[in-house]
Amino acid sequence: MDLMQVLALVIPAAIYAAAPLILTGLGGLFSERAGVVNIGLEGLMVVGAFTGIVMTLTLEGMGVGPASTWIALLAAVLVGAIFSLFHAVASITFRADQIVSGVALNFLAVGLTVFLVRLMYNKGQTDAIRNRIYRFDVPVLSDIPIIGPLFFANAYITSYIALALVVVVYFVVYYTPFGLRLRSVGEHPMAADTMGINVNKMRYIGVMLSGAFAGLGGAIFAVTVAGNFSGTTIVGQGFMALAALIFGKWNPLGVMGAALFFGLAQALSITGAQIPGLANIPSVFLLIAPYVLTILALAGFVGRADAPKAVGKPYVKGSR
Repeated sequence: MDLMQVLALVIPAAIYAAAPLILTGLGGLFSERAGVVNIGLEGLMVVGAFTGIVMTLTLEGMGVGPASTWIALLAAVLVGAIFSLFHAVASITFRADQIVSGVALNFLAVGLTVFLVRLMYNKGQTDAIRNRIYRFDVPVLSDIPIIGPLFFANAYITSYIALALVVVVYFVVYYTPFGLRLRSVGEHPMAADTMGINVNKMRYIGVMLSGAFAGLGGAIFAVTVAGNFSGTTIVGQGFMALAALIFGKWNPLGVMGAALFFGLAQALSITGAQIPGLANIPSVFLLIAPYVLTILALAGFVGRADAPKAVGKPYVKGSR
């Protein structure tokens, strides 16, 4: 196996593995830029994956066909945004500890979805969906020498959607009045309040956007990789997305880069047995590599990452 064959195997796998992390990390960016820590990204991904699979199965049973998967992704966005309100109400309105609220959201998501799966399907997992999103070769672009096989062949359309949303989020956060207000309530909420910005409203919007993006990330993972849902469909991806957010220093482009880095580690854990030089490494080492890299990133080996100044601090009108 030559170098091009290795790259053609690893790079597409890294991009599709990174897509759910990119989307979920962008969701976390909205929340934390608004000043609300969201440890509950894992739980929001779980809810999104559950919604994506169950809605697809329901629509398939009604004879909807291939469109059922795309409708299910939209439903996951909506349900993720609604589910995030548990965290928003607790941390913004009642000023509860945001870390505790996020952890509780994770437990609630797993417990609730597993209970509903057993209630609806009388077993520990759902049936497999028929209309999954499959890989494809981008016409014309996949024929470009060198670049084509690496970036435009054997790819998921959801990966390109995730990359496009990075550009959209970057523009929204840094070049629109909404983005300026969002960042201001995360950096100096009292000053924002003085300028007439409703701090709590902006924080609610930030948390709900985190739910929408994380729900989409979980659903995309479910309908591309898993194909069904159980209590172990989402196992750590939400925390890896949170690490990508910190690794990327709360910048959409940084989140994308960090997610691609973690996606590469995941891709190597999956394809390592087919790559010369990695084939002899015990598979357990390749499987734990993404999580080891996550810990190293969070431990600060990538340089200092300064969070928004008011993140994690409840805002009380008139307080300093």
